[in-house]
Amino acid sequence: MATATTHKWLSNFISNSNCCNILERHVSNRQQHRQRQHHQQSLYFIYSHRRPMCKGCYLSMNGCVGENGERTRESVRTIETRRLDSVSSAAMAMYSLKMAISELKEDSPFCTSSGIMRVEVPIEERVEAIDWLHSQSHLLLPRCYFSGREQKSCGGNLISVAGVGSAVFFSQPHAFSYWDWISIRRFLSERCPLIRAYGAIRFNAKAKVSSEWLDFGSFYFMIPQVEFNELEGGSMLTTTIAWDNALSWSWENAITDLQETLCKISSSIVKFPKQAPPTLILSSHNIPSKVDWDLGVNRALQMIERNDSSLTKVVLARSTRVVPTTNIDPLTWLACLKGEGENAYQFFFQPPNAPAFIGNTPEQLFHRKRFHITSEALAGTRARGSSLTLDHQIELDLLTSPKDDIEFTIVRESIRRKLEAVCEKVIIKPKKVIRKLPRIQHLFARLTGRLRSEEDEFEILSSLHPSPAVCGFPTEEAQLLIAETEVFDRGMYAGPVGWFGGGESEFAVGIRSALVEKELGALIYAGTGIVEGSNPYLEWDELELKTSQFTKLLKLDLPLRQKVDCK
Repeated sequence: MATATTHKWLSNFISNSNCCNILERHVSNRQQHRQRQHHQQSLYFIYSHRRPMCKGCYLSMNGCVGENGERTRESVRTIETRRLDSVSSAAMAMYSLKMAISELKEDSPFCTSSGIMRVEVPIEERVEAIDWLHSQSHLLLPRCYFSGREQKSCGGNLISVAGVGSAVFFSQPHAFSYWDWISIRRFLSERCPLIRAYGAIRFNAKAKVSSEWLDFGSFYFMIPQVEFNELEGGSMLTTTIAWDNALSWSWENAITDLQETLCKISSSIVKFPKQAPPTLILSSHNIPSKVDWDLGVNRALQMIERNDSSLTKVVLARSTRVVPTTNIDPLTWLACLKGEGENAYQFFFQPPNAPAFIGNTPEQLFHRKRFHITSEALAGTRARGSSLTLDHQIELDLLTSPKDDIEFTIVRESIRRKLEAVCEKVIIKPKKVIRKLPRIQHLFARLTGRLRSEEDEFEILSSLHPSPAVCGFPTEEAQLLIAETEVFDRGMYAGPVGWFGGGESEFAVGIRSALVEKELGALIYAGTGIVEGSNPYLEWDELELKTSQFTKLLKLDLPLRQKVDCK
């Protein structure tokens, strides 16, 4: 049977287009009320090119919208980085920045109609970026955090980045397009490699948006207005000023807005405990329920086994809402994940006064540095063993499993073909090994290539997502089945998360993630690949394993009878 599936997959490998079907969603009565109440002021206000206001918080310009909806490919006229003298502490760095910005406002050195300038102050002491961001929790400004899987993945000796406020943001209700990519690139340059746009993209832009995801739009990127960089041997505090008269956001608007933000930033950084306090769980609801999950997996298996179907794999997901007795601090959760996040990306994105999307993902979508590009195939999951002997036995079981080999091969070969479409040559090395994480282990392969043109970056992003690792194969058939089966909005779960920079960019896959909402607990997402030979009971256990990195942070539970699955 496994051989038959492999033959069917190979024969249908040529077609792999994106699907535009609509996902159904389940919205509770409480969520429906929230959606009606905030529908007009949450998502759509940000698409005006004028300076909007949300819940008492001003937003900067939306770089995706120009006068009369016009777009341009031209870069902004001024792109510059200025470095001030190094100082001994973050408080001194803030003082230096405030003085420098005041001088810039008085001098008005730029006569150009558009531009972006970064002012940075090196700090001799090393401070964790997540501690700095936690110290800004009182602000109603957009916030972001990104920590590369390896130190070099953030660029040079940059370990992690935290940002507050947006010098310019990019968001629209429609699918992320080539012109949206151009809109971001206008503000980036190889001359200023640390000016970057951090953000995420929805898994399926054509799906109905549920209330909890409204504030993110179809994609959400921001170039931070105030940014803290954690380095190997120190730290750096920076500000970025962006303006464009065509976007109704002048130099005067930008620098005045920056001064207002700097007045709100806390210079006192407290190292907060990286441990979630024990809390009582009021409720825990799975969508789908265990019964509906079994039905959905069996239906998918029937589709895969049909001779007239080209489907060989589909990734079905689950959303688990946990509501504790106290509010969840998303940064505390992220810090706990970071503690066990060896060889993983950590991310945090939060529009103004909105839920926070956080994650600890091991999976790279791609990393580009000029023409050189890398991507990875990750599939098949097992728990780590409690001893070296047991861990090795589990590893061998994963390596020799026909079911997992099918799933992994589909993912690896799909990525290879997509890279070959825009690369001169693609090398796969290693082709199939085990990648061990603190709690689980996967099958893994690395693919590298050389792009024919840097302009192919958008094509790489749009073709690699969604990959068979989070969607299935062929893509169109898999998305159709997902739309028919799943009754919740994935939002940005399993979508691209990362950053664009001048000459370099890096994106991970937004798995092992959660959406944390004030007073509403958290939605924890997990998925698993269904191929011929899958067992619904074992796949459910895999979901439990993947969500355990979050649920283990909530140590005290109510009696088991109050933990329920809901449709």
